[in-house]
Amino acid sequence: MAEAPLDLPRVWVEFTDPADENQRYRCDLTWLTSSWTCVYGSGCKGIYADRPDDGCCTLGAHFTDKDDLKRVADAVAELGEDEWQFHSVGTATGSRSDWTEKEDGARKTRVVEGACIFLNRPGFPAGDGCALHQHAVLTGVQPHTLKPDVCWQLPLRRTFRTVELPDDTSYLEVTITEYDRRGWGPGGHDLDWYCSGNSEAHVGREPVYRSNRAELVELMGQAAYEQLAIRAEGHLAQVKAVRARGVRQLLPLLVHPATLEAQATARTRAAQAARAARTARKRA
Repeated sequence: MAEAPLDLPRVWVEFTDPADENQRYRCDLTWLTSSWTCVYGSGCKGIYADRPDDGCCTLGAHFTDKDDLKRVADAVAELGEDEWQFHSVGTATGSRSDWTEKEDGARKTRVVEGACIFLNRPGFPAGDGCALHQHAVLTGVQPHTLKPDVCWQLPLRRTFRTVELPDDTSYLEVTITEYDRRGWGPGGHDLDWYCSGNSEAHVGREPVYRSNRAELVELMGQAAYEQLAIRAEGHLAQVKAVRARGVRQLLPLLVHPATLEAQATARTRAAQAARAARTARKRA
């Protein structure tokens, strides 16, 4: 399936942060009400065709700051050999240099055998996937509390911009949107497959603002998230009303194109299954 265009029409909403009057959120409702979900292990093709089992973990993860590195280091200390395939490599000397490396002067998770050192490969007894993520699930904590920032935020993207007003005042604008291919820099256009705009990944049962609630609360704060949720619910109600009126030409302006394509595919498959069932009953 083709990916949605990068410059697709989007519906944005802005509101002042309830916790800080000098900060305003600018949120992409088209993305946050989409049906995207992580499909690692159930349809993800990996960002590189020759490593389909890696998901987006092939390159390793850069740390955003010292707090990010420390949080992951604390999690690494909890990992056992039975849950981390490269435990012996990552703890060889007992220092962070075992599981990190520098790239262009920036510290990141080390790449071992072609992918992130924390990625358990297919066939590992504990299962394939991120050892940090699996440890979070096993211990009953949110994965974002153990994983590098860039890993748990993807494919959410938060950016900051100072907005200067005509009266010589200003405010900090915080944008929450889709981490599309461009978020990876120039190399993002060279990825062989990417999920955020691909209808194959828009198969979630809940919209992004609900399924990624924990991550959004971490990025925005509880009060701001609640304001976002109110506006997202209103947007979904508008979409429902448009569908009911049959004004289908408005849908591409309100709904993420990848979600629309996924929904159309699901309807087609359901209709085909229904026809096959009717045919089988007639032959019985």
